[in-house]
Amino acid sequence: MVAEEAEAATEEVEAAAAVVEAVAVSAVVGVVVAAAVALDPGLVYDITTEDYIAYLCGLGYTEQQIAVITRRSINCHGSEFTGLPEAQLNYPSFSIKLGRTASKYSRTVTNVGDARSTYNLVLERISGVDIVVQPTEVIFTEVYRQMTYTIFLGRKEFTVNGSYVEGSIAWVSPKHIVTIPISVKLIL
Repeated sequence: MVAEEAEAATEEVEAAAAVVEAVAVSAVVGVVVAAAVALDPGLVYDITTEDYIAYLCGLGYTEQQIAVITRRSINCHGSEFTGLPEAQLNYPSFSIKLGRTASKYSRTVTNVGDARSTYNLVLERISGVDIVVQPTEVIFTEVYRQMTYTIFLGRKEFTVNGSYVEGSIAWVSPKHIVTIPISVKLIL
């Protein structure tokens, strides 16, 4: 009986080891694939130190607190750092609180893919939200060219306050798919 239990335990350990090995192999393959995509993303979103400083000013941090981080003096009340809402940070995503009034947001992308490339918009609709993106096609003729797109969000009448809805937009070329997730909290 003890020998049978030991053999069963050994088989369980070997089966678990096989699962761990399979997971490790798939994780390595996933990392290699992710690294390949990271090395050739097609489009990138740039953000500057000044954007972050304006964001911190807008959050109400004092000039002294921001200076500790930046190691330079900051004037939050000057024209350079008037405050930047989180939703306007040039991130490759949108996290938005949407009330009854339609909202407009912009993002700027830089082409780091092929010099001559065309990206078309693919829109995943968001339940309870009207969404329009302009432009719907972008044609690049050079590497490092920038393009700004604007997204307009409006709330449909039947939506419930406090609910979260999600969707995405994607810029698609023959070689790249650049997906931008959108998360919306519906508020009064």
